[in-house]
Amino acid sequence: MAEKPSLRIVHCFRAPVGGIFRHVRDLIEAQVKAGHKVGVICDASTGGDFEEALLAGLRDRLELGLKRIAMQRQIGPGDAMAALRTYRIIKKLQPDVLHGHGAKGGTYARLFGSWLRVSGSRVARFYSPHGGSLHYDPNSLQGRVIFRVERAMEKMTDRIIFVSAFEQNVYTKKVGEPRCGFALIYNGLADSEFEPIVTLHDAADFLFIGEMRVLKGPDIFIAALAKANSQSGQNLTAVMVGDGKDRTRLVKQAGADIRFLMPMKAHEAFRLAKVVVIPSRAEALPYIVIEALAAGMPVIASRVGGIPEILGDDSPALVQPDANDLAIKMTYVIGDIRAYKQMLPSIGTLKQKFGIEAMATRLEAEYFAALKL
Repeated sequence: MAEKPSLRIVHCFRAPVGGIFRHVRDLIEAQVKAGHKVGVICDASTGGDFEEALLAGLRDRLELGLKRIAMQRQIGPGDAMAALRTYRIIKKLQPDVLHGHGAKGGTYARLFGSWLRVSGSRVARFYSPHGGSLHYDPNSLQGRVIFRVERAMEKMTDRIIFVSAFEQNVYTKKVGEPRCGFALIYNGLADSEFEPIVTLHDAADFLFIGEMRVLKGPDIFIAALAKANSQSGQNLTAVMVGDGKDRTRLVKQAGADIRFLMPMKAHEAFRLAKVVVIPSRAEALPYIVIEALAAGMPVIASRVGGIPEILGDDSPALVQPDANDLAIKMTYVIGDIRAYKQMLPSIGTLKQKFGIEAMATRLEAEYFAALKL
């Protein structure tokens, strides 16, 4: 059997934070291990000290380099210079695969990949939405414009990679059945992450971990804890780990029973509390749910996006992204955590479906198929 060729792979995304950044880091590890040359292009103005340390740790693995450019969140006239700089960098890197993640990364990868095609490059253009533009309301003017652009850009796309069946269904509903190649590939964790952790002896009752912005529901978490304490007469406590534009406002909203900490590795955060809560208003397939379950943590999560694909449609862990519903569930779970854990997916079951090797192998196969190798 002929040896698989080594590919030049460039991942392009805006913000080196959250689930997209975690996903790209995992892909880099697996792709470098498989013998491919990998590079990253991302925003220079997003992320704090924690993310900077993670990026620094990637540099030695990135044979094609780490390139950071100031990128606006929204695509507009002010984005022109950043776009031009990005194109010039991509052209010099001569990638075989240009993989865009999120709305901004997906636009850059497909647009610039198509420009390279005009000059004779064989580059494969990949797009992973990760929720992104799919969160927009199709009935709004902005949503209608964005989904028309998504439809038009299918002509510049070799593969769309969905991370959940929910995300694929939303795309089909809002944009239409993809008129380019597409595949469903679940996010995956390394074998070492499928190990139970031990919480600290003085652990808080509940943990929120994630970006401090409305989409992730930190305000719902704060309100639910207050309601749970009021309704039960207990003194339940919580830790909130993360950063973001709404952090200052959330600190003011929270009571003395909530401690705020800056971003840290998920496994370190899990040790700080007895139950992990993911109160998101919208998601694609959040890593944090898989990570928490893989670490043997009890989880309460919103019934949104691809989360039911992880926990199961009938899971008792699912709640509406609503403070009242969440408060009731928090009070119930803290009453008998051991019994509640028995109702959640086992570590072994998760490992079969959400392993990093399966994720990387399937994506590599899509790369080769798009390149006809």
